[in-house]
Amino acid sequence: MKLGLKRIDWYIIKQFLGTYFFAIILLIAISVVFDINEKIDKFLNPDVPLKAIIFDYYKNFIPYFASMFSPLITFVAVIFFTSKLADNTEIIAMLASGMSFRRLMLPYMTSAAVITVFTFILNAYVIPPANATRIDFQNKYIKNKKETSAQNVQLEVESGVMAYFSTFDSRSNMGYRFSLEHFDGKKLVSRLTAKSIKYDSLHQWTVIDYMIRDFDETREHITSGSRKDTTLTIVPSDFLISINDCETMTSPQLKTYIDRQKKRGIANIQTFEIEYHRRYASIMTAFILTLIGVSLSSRKIKGGMGMNIGIGLALSFSYILFMTVTSTFAVNGYVSAMVASWIPNILYTFIAIYLYQKAPR
Repeated sequence: MKLGLKRIDWYIIKQFLGTYFFAIILLIAISVVFDINEKIDKFLNPDVPLKAIIFDYYKNFIPYFASMFSPLITFVAVIFFTSKLADNTEIIAMLASGMSFRRLMLPYMTSAAVITVFTFILNAYVIPPANATRIDFQNKYIKNKKETSAQNVQLEVESGVMAYFSTFDSRSNMGYRFSLEHFDGKKLVSRLTAKSIKYDSLHQWTVIDYMIRDFDETREHITSGSRKDTTLTIVPSDFLISINDCETMTSPQLKTYIDRQKKRGIANIQTFEIEYHRRYASIMTAFILTLIGVSLSSRKIKGGMGMNIGIGLALSFSYILFMTVTSTFAVNGYVSAMVASWIPNILYTFIAIYLYQKAPR
């Protein structure tokens, strides 16, 4: 029989979500204060407009940190108000009235579903464009972390066409010791070398002091010149990869970018793959932490709420730490990004099931 939400369910949902959003607001307010204190010397610079600080930075800072702290706040919210219910013997009364612990989980999981949808939409579609504005502000006024040069870049422009840059500088949009090779299967049919190459606009490049060698069955044809405009289906952002770039792409954009970079043979995209899989793995986070939180705090214990919160925070921090460790393994190439993103969920699902079985009935 399908279970509907009753008054007690709505009471728990309001307590859960109310505590969650209150804690998010409180933590964001504290984070903003600490962030202002850390960057106050930069903000007082007359070249930094107040409007940009408010609307370009802090307006986009808030959703970013709300999403970052969401797993921890979910856990704390569950532990806090469930421990309060247990201390007031309200959970004992619910179970004594015939409500099963499984049925008690319905409003909790409903609340976790609301948080999951909220955070996934933020992570996948809302926060990335906001991050682009926030990171641009940081690069311009606080500390520029944008990659401006690259060395020994080799990538596939299209099928059978390989490009190489000895160095590339985005400040001048110039590449040096450039080569472009065309293959027919495994056979080299043409090779262009140039002293330098300049990026003009979307896919438009100019090679400078170039030489083209075309190979046929028996002969080699050489063409040279000082300047030649050409079209290459690459742009500097394909190989000038900054550490925060993955945070500025929506999930569909991330998927397209990863597929394109893999096809072109670019290897340093682990952070993009981790970010992509992390967004989908995080769908389970709220459910897992909610189940652990309720199972831990629904029993009235001698240590009271403080003991429950202490145990809960230890588990929550270990979960977040484990996600960080597995991500490091993925960056170093020890495991795939998908495995690294899902291992914490798999392990803590077993912990959640064990604690659920030990919860009061």
